Amino acid sequence: MGANLARNLARNGYTVALHNRSVEKTDALLEKHSGDGDFVRTESLKELVDSLEKPRRVLIMVKAGGPVDSVIDQLVPLLEAGDIVIDGGNSHYEDTRRREAALAEKDLHFVGVGVSGGEEGALLGPSIMPGGSKESYASLGPMLEKISAKYDGQPCCRWIGTDGAGHFVKMVHNGIEYADMQVIGEAFDVLRTAAGIEPAEQAKIFTEWNAGTLSSFLIEITAEVLGHTDKRTGKPFVDVVVDSAGQKGTGRWTVVSALELGSPTSGIAESVFARGLSSQREQRAQAQDILQGHEASVDLPADFVEDVRLALYASKLVSYAQGIDMLTAAAGEYGWELKLDEIASLWRAGCIIRAELLDDIMKAYASGQQPANLLLDPAFAESIAGAVPAWRRVVATAVQLGIPVPVFSSSLAYYDGLRRKRLPAALTQGLRDLFGAHTYNRVDDDGTFHTLWGEDRSEIEAVDTH
Repeated sequence: MGANLARNLARNGYTVALHNRSVEKTDALLEKHSGDGDFVRTESLKELVDSLEKPRRVLIMVKAGGPVDSVIDQLVPLLEAGDIVIDGGNSHYEDTRRREAALAEKDLHFVGVGVSGGEEGALLGPSIMPGGSKESYASLGPMLEKISAKYDGQPCCRWIGTDGAGHFVKMVHNGIEYADMQVIGEAFDVLRTAAGIEPAEQAKIFTEWNAGTLSSFLIEITAEVLGHTDKRTGKPFVDVVVDSAGQKGTGRWTVVSALELGSPTSGIAESVFARGLSSQREQRAQAQDILQGHEASVDLPADFVEDVRLALYASKLVSYAQGIDMLTAAAGEYGWELKLDEIASLWRAGCIIRAELLDDIMKAYASGQQPANLLLDPAFAESIAGAVPAWRRVVATAVQLGIPVPVFSSSLAYYDGLRRKRLPAALTQGLRDLFGAHTYNRVDDDGTFHTLWGEDRSEIEAVDTH
């Protein structure tokens, strides 16, 4: 991605100084892509820094964690007040906050930039989510906006907020991406296992779906993958790929951060756990010989494919709702003024989760009265209500046939949890009060209370400790 971002900048009229610890990689890029624009070859970081106009803008594209700190440590002694260090990798937002504070003490700007779109997007125009100071964006913004993806002529790049806000939003983007891919996989599995629809035929179905409300990049490429035939065996490509999904960490970070914020991202969490389960191949192999499923026979409705489409749409919508809810929680926690309609606009082109429904999400948050949850927006509440009967049928069918659908089912549970008048949390809080004196509130009185369970079970007013 670093090489392609450099090429993108050069194609857009910027002179780009290049440095790699392996000079051979720099030379290979210059030999192959010198026609993209003006490049400056450097063999050391000092040579790189000396070649830049002031304020210097240095973009780092290395593996998250220690490598980023190592490059920063080497760069800082070479820079001057006002220079800008940009981390375009998938760094953890807390690391970005730490680095931004440390460099600010040296009168340097540190900008964590979320970049989505993969290698192709980096070259042709990614979705870009920059954090950092407003002052740094005044210098950096026009450049990033120029190389970003465009939607209706508007750049998919906006200043997100201070310190780690850009990397946080990119992390949540990736969490939504995890849930989106998992629920697409569940739809594929249900259609094949329950309805016997093979990959080549499903490719046609997903192509049709991509022309409607499910229109998105991931649905589009799902059709492409399912329609691909393995040249070695003649089998569907998906059947020769080992069923173990990898992950680089951003999904896990999303779930951990959601837990810390108290934001329920159950669909995203289940998608991360599903990848983990897929990787436990030895346990799965043993389980196939030991664990019994007792699956039931099911009569599928004639329009079962449409049921799956509606369930997929509803679950997809929940993943966006949970991600946006998490952004709202983070804004309150970290003092970020996140503009949810603008964030949705950045995801309409260039990024992996780009989808037509983002236009409607923008409208929901651009109005004067923003919904407390995306699902409570009148337009979305109506559309998801229409999908609920099909959603329930798909989850019930999958459960009876022993098909694991963790995101379909957890998303439905989230939806039902939001709308249910009373939750069993009342019992949970009662249990907490009995074993740990954690207190409770009453529905018919103000204040905080505790029952003397070990004595006469009378109730006393107590200090709120829960």
